[in-house]
Amino acid sequence: ASVARVLEENAGRVQKSMEIRNTDRSLGGRIAGTIAAKYGDYGFQGELHLDFTGSAGQSFGAWNTQGVFLKVVGDANDYVGKGMNGGRVVAVAPAESSFKSEENVIAGNTCLYGATGGEVFLNGTVGERFGVRNAGCCAVVEGAGDHLG
Repeated sequence: ASVARVLEENAGRVQKSMEIRNTDRSLGGRIAGTIAAKYGDYGFQGELHLDFTGSAGQSFGAWNTQGVFLKVVGDANDYVGKGMNGGRVVAVAPAESSFKSEENVIAGNTCLYGATGGEVFLNGTVGERFGVRNAGCCAVVEGAGDHLG
């Protein structure tokens, strides 16, 4: 199945793997907007599993919604999961990394700003202002900067 077909039929499951660079910003935002316009916040019944390798730019998983599962093997910039209301966002270090994840940053500042739902799993530490204005997103991280929400 293709992403477009799952979005159109509001059913099915698709999994795609792609490279990502730090110039790829707000990844997932357009998909979330398409879903919200067509099905509202909770009407999407399909599943999109999008896996990335590399370094995600700002706002990876911004406005993520139900049925959308984003994963990056690498790291992510600021604003991961900004405004998300559903789905799942994951960031993990590559298996061949020689450093301890719990002692290294995997995502930048202001993650989950304004989030209202969904799940975030970050296998490493995050920057400042983590979870500020978070109103319902479940998050697991290895550590955060000084300013927690």
